[in-house]
Amino acid sequence: MSFLSPLNGIFGFLSHDIAIDLGTANTLVMVRGKGIVINEPSVVAIDRITKKILAIGEEAKRMVGRTPASIIAVRPLRDGVISDFEVTEKMLSYFIRAVHERTFLTQPRVVIGIPSGVTEVEKRAVHDAALNAGARACYLVEEPMAAAIGSGLPVMEAAGCMIVDIGGGTTEVAVVSLGGIVVSTSIRVAGDEMDQDIIAYARQVHNLLIGERTAEEIKQNAGSAAPLDPEEAVMLRGRDLATGLPKAVEVSTVEIRDALAGSISAIVEGVRSSIEVTPPELVSDLMAHGIALAGGGAMLSGLDRRLSQETRFPVYVAEDPLLCVVRGAGEVLEEQAMLSKVQSQLATRRGKR
Repeated sequence: MSFLSPLNGIFGFLSHDIAIDLGTANTLVMVRGKGIVINEPSVVAIDRITKKILAIGEEAKRMVGRTPASIIAVRPLRDGVISDFEVTEKMLSYFIRAVHERTFLTQPRVVIGIPSGVTEVEKRAVHDAALNAGARACYLVEEPMAAAIGSGLPVMEAAGCMIVDIGGGTTEVAVVSLGGIVVSTSIRVAGDEMDQDIIAYARQVHNLLIGERTAEEIKQNAGSAAPLDPEEAVMLRGRDLATGLPKAVEVSTVEIRDALAGSISAIVEGVRSSIEVTPPELVSDLMAHGIALAGGGAMLSGLDRRLSQETRFPVYVAEDPLLCVVRGAGEVLEEQAMLSKVQSQLATRRGKR
């Protein structure tokens, strides 16, 4: 027995290991034995002059669009990948320390969900950020696999199941069987792109400038992927680009649906193209079990109906879709056999690329 073996056992006993869904829009943290303890926006407020971090998470998001010139509110992850390594590391460190009083003996193991389409450089950036933030060991699990596990799909069985995880920066589509991803598609079209669709619509059609927060609220309250019964009207409030004065216009849910049409079509096409390259034996499983939707985008009204019409498969929204990835990462952390299997499959897929 090596000298490190008993020490690792002691570390494991003393530490509260952590599962993290490092999302473009939100970061969720689950602590073993405590459940989900953090669910905050992936936003950091920074002093432009001193480079000092002023706020992280919910407090920082409240500053978006409302800060003086000397303060910037940034999202260090874009399209599901790290765009600012230093800020991401500090954000990870903040969240880890917020849930874990770190000493030499109690550094946690960390499992982090990552998009299936990230590069080796991006994987290394996430891994190193977690270690630098205080993790004893860091394991990466692909988000669609974590979402499938968190959705309760039978991922370890010899039967195919499909997960569509629609986050803030990416939509992850995957067919899973025997603990591995058989087919995967990563589309950099998701919730953020939908927000930009609404911003562009307001500018082009109503000559109205609105912010990201307003667009997100409109998407959540009036966005849809299929006809509603009844259709409703909402107010768009922003600044008139012609006069520079405040302006409010009434728009219908039909107009918002039309604004989102491009992003919705891209997601539908991603699902259809994944089905087209799925082995026939697994397609029959999908017809029987259906397609599960996870992530914040899964809550877009009518998206399940639209996908069902387009694919002719049963489609349903997973329970608590926002929590699927972190819940799945937590299950991987709990079960050593599943962790080993997922790590082995990830290494195999990496070798094939």
